[in-house]
Amino acid sequence: MTTKESECNIPEEINYKKHWNAAYVKNPTEKLGWFEESSKETIQLLKESKVSKDAKILNVGVGSSMLIDELVADGYSGLIANDLSEKALIDIQNRLGENASKVNFIADDLVVPTKLHELDEVDVWNDRAVLHFFLKTEEQNAYFNLLKKLVKVNGFVIIAVFALDGAEKCCGLQLQRYNTEMLQEKLGNDFVLVNSFNHTFVNPYGGERPYVYTLFQRTHK
Repeated sequence: MTTKESECNIPEEINYKKHWNAAYVKNPTEKLGWFEESSKETIQLLKESKVSKDAKILNVGVGSSMLIDELVADGYSGLIANDLSEKALIDIQNRLGENASKVNFIADDLVVPTKLHELDEVDVWNDRAVLHFFLKTEEQNAYFNLLKKLVKVNGFVIIAVFALDGAEKCCGLQLQRYNTEMLQEKLGNDFVLVNSFNHTFVNPYGGERPYVYTLFQRTHK
């Protein structure tokens, strides 16, 4: 999800790192098509998990989201912010100022990680609007393999993606839309559904984007 569709130039062979860096260079955070002033739906599920304020929370594909600012302000101290775009992470660091030292920033690819796979286990894996960009089975498998490697037993997974009735494309990129059952199938029997709900996000340009929000807990490994 990004700026207005007309502003997105998509070559036949996409370099995703350049693509997303360009989006963050071209547009201020509040003008990005996925910008939300408050990540209240994600925070609702995080609160429902009842993890401690020092829990290790891996926010994947976080972009320049205000979520990190909100969590730092709320006293969470084990935050990890990941994105493919270094520019997006720098934007968060600049906003946080001295508080940036409270967050571990990792620029890395979820599908072909060079750093993330070396992390210790995490208490929470949080994804808003990343998974649905992975169309190929091997990309999806790589994503869930990394998730299953990192999330500890009794840890939680928060995934928010475009719902089945959501937009088919974002910034010219085709999307794989999901419902709760599809996410459960991808996660497998080691994860149990705690909560899920539908939410229609209205982007800065007035467009409605139906999402499904889910919270799972890992019971086995």
